[in-house]
Amino acid sequence: MERGTVFMLSSFPVSLLAGVVLGFLSGLGTGGGSLLLLWLTMVVGMPQQDARMVNLLFYLPAALITLLLRKKQGLLPVKPLLPGMAAGCAAAFLFSRLGNILDAALLKKAFGVLLLFLGFRELFYRRR
Repeated sequence: MERGTVFMLSSFPVSLLAGVVLGFLSGLGTGGGSLLLLWLTMVVGMPQQDARMVNLLFYLPAALITLLLRKKQGLLPVKPLLPGMAAGCAAAFLFSRLGNILDAALLKKAFGVLLLFLGFRELFYRRR
């Protein structure tokens, strides 16, 4: 790809459109955050650790809005979810600390393997 093409893809209007589309996908629960990481690292050229931070900042408001809408619709039983939420917060804290220690190249490869696994699972998984 030519340098101009990559610059055009990371321009403000295109990035804004990508943010809207990825926000929509996040609201549906279809993995907009994973796609955002790919966008930031592969198109924008952001380092992996910076992309993770932006992804978290992107995710929090989207998750809060989705949470409030689901609660308003009566689709969110909060009490049974509290242990999982607490465990998720603790794991996120611990693994984010670990992510800062590990080599960025290793994290990129591990994330790529995870995305491939999830992609194949989506393609070939059959519900029973």
